Amino acid sequence: MKRFIRVSAALIFVGIGFSSAAHAAPRHANVASLSKNSRELFATAMQWGDQSYDAQARLCRMPQSPQYTEAHLPAHLAVRESAWYAVGLLLRDSPGDRERAAQILDTVLKAQYREPGKPWDGTFRRTPTEPEPGTNAEMWRGYDPNWREFVGTTFAIILNEYPDRIPKELQQRMIDAIDFAVAGEMKQGRLLPSYTNISLMYGFLWNFAALRGNKPEWTAQAEQWQSTTYDLYKQHDAFFEFNSPTYSGVDIFGLALWRDYGFTPLMRQRGQEMEAGLWRASAGLYNANLRNISGPYDRSYGMDMQSYVSVMGLWLRTVLDAEHAPLTGFANPPIDHVPDLWLVPPIVVLDTHIPPDAMAKFKAFPGPHQVNRPIADQRVATAWIGKTVIYGGEITGHTRGVDASSQFHPVTVQWQAPDGKIGWIQLTRCPPIDASAGRSGVTISATGDVSFRLSAPGIATGEITQDQWSLPGLTVQVKSDAKSFSAVQQGPFFDVEYKGMTRMTLTAVGSDE
Repeated sequence: MKRFIRVSAALIFVGIGFSSAAHAAPRHANVASLSKNSRELFATAMQWGDQSYDAQARLCRMPQSPQYTEAHLPAHLAVRESAWYAVGLLLRDSPGDRERAAQILDTVLKAQYREPGKPWDGTFRRTPTEPEPGTNAEMWRGYDPNWREFVGTTFAIILNEYPDRIPKELQQRMIDAIDFAVAGEMKQGRLLPSYTNISLMYGFLWNFAALRGNKPEWTAQAEQWQSTTYDLYKQHDAFFEFNSPTYSGVDIFGLALWRDYGFTPLMRQRGQEMEAGLWRASAGLYNANLRNISGPYDRSYGMDMQSYVSVMGLWLRTVLDAEHAPLTGFANPPIDHVPDLWLVPPIVVLDTHIPPDAMAKFKAFPGPHQVNRPIADQRVATAWIGKTVIYGGEITGHTRGVDASSQFHPVTVQWQAPDGKIGWIQLTRCPPIDASAGRSGVTISATGDVSFRLSAPGIATGEITQDQWSLPGLTVQVKSDAKSFSAVQQGPFFDVEYKGMTRMTLTAVGSDE
């Protein structure tokens, strides 16, 4: 309690805003204040937002994208992404932007569930027409609890940076909504500090609600959550949810909230420390020649950061020009996962803080090197970062496997094909596995059936055999004790399966490694 009194005594309210006595001073970013790269990326994101805005619904309409087409979902009105777009409107502040932002925020607020006692209380509908979850609703299918953190932190950014650009009545409703979101999260009790990206956002939002929502009894709990999240990171100077081109970028977002808006010097210091550590870990896995972060990936939506919108790719685009950043095709970004492009306004408001030593690796390939990084008990990430080929493998202590719906990719290979495109290999199914990557390739230990997906322009059927994969730009020799083998072409991919194996090595031949 004494700690809360000390912190709150340092607060000086200016209208609804905080003074820098409580945390880092708001940037009050505007278009002119952005760096050249951030300004270009922001313009692209706002172009997509402007084009997709539905004035009658007062929300952005989600564009068609492969992940929605495959799920047979039509383009729908997006609550979270529209809130991100509202940040961009307030930053841009052109004629009519404030009015449109206020309309969006009003619509987003009306999408919040206010149903105490229900698991989804305090979260937000993903789209206004989403059905009521119902008694037997499954988390993630019937509702998404993470919208509490995604939308709540977006509100917090607006309240810190642009409170003078929205009506006072709207400001109070947003503070109340954050309180409901945090209360719902506390009551549901589903969240663990190891769920890194949400844990970081929650640690900030809980503290924000304690102070801005006048809930002093939450302060000690929020600070304890922050300490537990930090202590988990410090076990190996790595996040449990390790290396995701999408979610590491959300981690950076959460850490930037700690770094800029933290309510104590300790919170701000921890945010800066973890943010710098994550940038250095990511830089060690990055290949500037391929413009990709090597696996293994704890969670990934793709294998080539040049062909889908990853949040790490967005952060890097703010400091790298279009010719050198992972996110290519500046005017027409890759269409897959394009809705994540709307996170750009909050990103440029928070600004990008990359340590100089890490920035040097993002700008230019430093030379071939090995990565061996403990993540958690029994888990070690390994990678070989070569000039034109990168390998990733995770040693799990045979505790983790992969099924058809998994985002976990413990074996990865990427290289540059002759046409300049990125070829890749991804393990798509396996029992509990250990995989170790080195200069020549990957060594795998797993008992059962193991499947891979191969992607490279111009793969021919006869070039994929049990003992060798002859791929454009890369030949991989395969040694295993598998009892059988099959290869099936699936559009531009080859899916290969080795049944009844216990060990395997994938060795690259003819590369310049």
